[in-house]
Amino acid sequence: MSTARLRAVNELSSTRPESGQSRPYTRQTSTSRPWTAQSRPGTARPQTAASTMHDASFVIALIESRGIAHEVGMAALDKDTGRVMLIQLSDCSTYVKTLHQMHVHTPYVILVPDTFLSSTNTSLNTSASATRGASSASLSVQFIREEFPQVPIEPVPRKYWNDGAGYQFIAQFCVEDDERAATLVSVTDKYYTLSAACALFKFVETRLNTRFSACSLRIRYIPVEGTMMIDPETVRNLELINNQTRKKSTHSLFGVLNHTYTAMATRLLRTNILAPLTGKCLRYRTPMSPHTLLVAQSALDARLDAVEELIHSEDKFTEIKDALKVLNKMDFDKLISSLGFSEVRPTTTAKGAFSRVSQILSLRTAIRSLPFLQKALNGCKSQLLLIISDILSDERLTKIEELIADNLNDDAGPVKGGIGAINARVYAVKANRNRLLDVARGTFKENVADICQLNHALSERHSLPLTLVYQESGFVFALKKDELEDELPKGFINVSTQRGRWLFSSMDLKKMNARMKDSLEETLVLSDKIIRDVVGQIIAFSGVLYSASEAVATIDLLWSFAHVSIMRSYVRPEFTDTLAIKSGRHPVLETVQSAGMVVSNDIYCSDAAHFHIVQGPNMSGKSTYLRQTGLLTVMAMVGCFVPAEYASFRLHDALLTRLSNDDNIEKSLSTFANEMTSSAMILGIATPRTLVLIDELGRGTSPIEGLGIAHAIAEELIRLKCFVLFATHFHELSTTLSRQPAVVNLHLSVQRSRPSASNFGLTFQYKILDGVPENTGHYGLELAKLADLPDDVLTEAKRVSEIITERNLRCEEESRINVLTIRRRALLKLHAQLNQALDHSSLPEEELVAYLARLQRDFMKTLKDTL
Repeated sequence: MSTARLRAVNELSSTRPESGQSRPYTRQTSTSRPWTAQSRPGTARPQTAASTMHDASFVIALIESRGIAHEVGMAALDKDTGRVMLIQLSDCSTYVKTLHQMHVHTPYVILVPDTFLSSTNTSLNTSASATRGASSASLSVQFIREEFPQVPIEPVPRKYWNDGAGYQFIAQFCVEDDERAATLVSVTDKYYTLSAACALFKFVETRLNTRFSACSLRIRYIPVEGTMMIDPETVRNLELINNQTRKKSTHSLFGVLNHTYTAMATRLLRTNILAPLTGKCLRYRTPMSPHTLLVAQSALDARLDAVEELIHSEDKFTEIKDALKVLNKMDFDKLISSLGFSEVRPTTTAKGAFSRVSQILSLRTAIRSLPFLQKALNGCKSQLLLIISDILSDERLTKIEELIADNLNDDAGPVKGGIGAINARVYAVKANRNRLLDVARGTFKENVADICQLNHALSERHSLPLTLVYQESGFVFALKKDELEDELPKGFINVSTQRGRWLFSSMDLKKMNARMKDSLEETLVLSDKIIRDVVGQIIAFSGVLYSASEAVATIDLLWSFAHVSIMRSYVRPEFTDTLAIKSGRHPVLETVQSAGMVVSNDIYCSDAAHFHIVQGPNMSGKSTYLRQTGLLTVMAMVGCFVPAEYASFRLHDALLTRLSNDDNIEKSLSTFANEMTSSAMILGIATPRTLVLIDELGRGTSPIEGLGIAHAIAEELIRLKCFVLFATHFHELSTTLSRQPAVVNLHLSVQRSRPSASNFGLTFQYKILDGVPENTGHYGLELAKLADLPDDVLTEAKRVSEIITERNLRCEEESRINVLTIRRRALLKLHAQLNQALDHSSLPEEELVAYLARLQRDFMKTLKDTL
């Protein structure tokens, strides 16, 4: 058994049902999950911007188990690039993990068993419009409809959801590379994934009229436990992909990090932001020795090492940049996959021939560009860059180039538009490869010469400087407007204007165009026979082509990270069990404001202090502080440097937020219902490895009830021991949660001053400080003055607020925190700090002694204050 196969076996999680277990249900019965929109609010969030900025290209087949297990199998095909993603996961009742994967792989169409939509059997050729309104749709389909209202859901007959046929499809289409064996072993017992794959390929063949060549698709099984889950609402609230205000704005995390040149790297960046790595080991192979593992190290460390080398080596950075410019806007994946596509029912022969000639010319240009990038990587020291260099120097790439060179002319290249593009394709194949092709070329050349002679003759006859312009329909005459004094002579037809010139034709030209088109089509068809033979030989090397594409995308992504890190003075993050950021800056805000205007802030979360209550008045920066923490975590976990002086992160399994206070009229969700829905999702998914950001929980109901709900949810999150930033205006939480040793109180600094005509008496410093704010009263009333409320209204509001505040303070004095709780918290904090110093400190001995002495002084001061 090979090493790859053994590794894949070790990583398997057995999820295939035994003979006695339930299979996907085949008919909707009266006992299935009913539609409950009238009894409780839906739990889907509004559609995020993640899928609007990038074209939807995935055909997704989805099936789930019966009962309460919610075992979901997915197969997703990128119809543009030929990538196939296989996923199987255990989801919760809100299907948030499934929806997350669907946002990562933006759906163009979604396939489900016909029994999920209606109890009436349908066929692949039956329109789905009649079934979409069926009230018997499964609960998962209802959630998908709410999350992706513009994406069609197509029913596929249940007989096509066959696990055995699905495995045969995967074995037939998966490329021959080093990961093929691991992919086949990984999906062997994934019953639902295999069933989805069968339906996917059947649909593509039947409805999309597409057939794939053997061993032409890059099929991979994606273990969901290898990435951090970010729910769709968090993607929208943190503006990870798109800006909420302006969809085309670059003021998002994706816009900040995206300095890539190739389409493959752009897709890779988006995928990584939506599903960051969790630091699992990567195992790479050199193409020269596929049976020997080259390196097994943290995926994040490998990326960070490469980014650091590019930052510190200016020459390498510049050389790689120049090499990537040659590949600008090139989509290697799309090009490779198009070679393996063919129509089940062939349409226009000449059109397909024209496309294949263009594809083979573009492929040769791409392969010829790879040595420049490989040369730029020579001398690199980081393991990931060395691996990329090895992949790009694979001898099989040279064989592909030689194969193309043996059949195509060296001077033929992918020219866009005009007669130049036609000539490039007509003369792409070398002479003497096919005698009929040589004759057809001669005929085409004579036809073009006749058209040129006609143009010359008419120019002399009418004393006009006529020129020829090639369009899709053939040649037309062109004449600048300022060169025509009177009307066009008789005999010219189809007159039109374009960019300051007249375009027109004649009957003789139309006849010549028809003869030229016939010879062109014959030339392309004859060339296509030779091109097909070349493509058939290239398909055998599709595995190395996909590897080269992935290598180019990776180096492009790493260069983009290095570029933004140099521009913004980012630092390399560390990965420990502690979230510690010194002088962290908001990455998006930093690009908007002037240099030096962004206020930096610190954060420290550990197992002993993992629940942070953040207080402060409106506009003081609480939400920005929470969003900054989430964005920096995502940046670190995609392998990029971060804007801070020092940064240490924990590898989180999920990033969950509840930040917006919007209602949802379309789903009949009030502000409070939206809050509770998001909170229920967080409590159902959160683990001790989760990062949770909550802003203003409980504001959608009465203050007393809101405080009670906020306290109860906070206690549950404390029990789960996940890292939590909890921004609130309920200052009472500092008292009600005071007995919890893991709670840390923070506040945003605000400076009071004497009110004046231009200053209402508050200065926001946007700086996070320890402890409860000293004066929590009347900040809202001060800010209310900006709205020009009547003075008597403000006076009455202040009077009532002072009475309630005085009563609350009196109750608080009667229930003071006991000394034992304060001492216990100080002891736990000291314990965590000493453990961190023992496990992760790299300070010199003198600085370490000074640090321990400071910890001792702080601890003794706390004990003294409680005496």
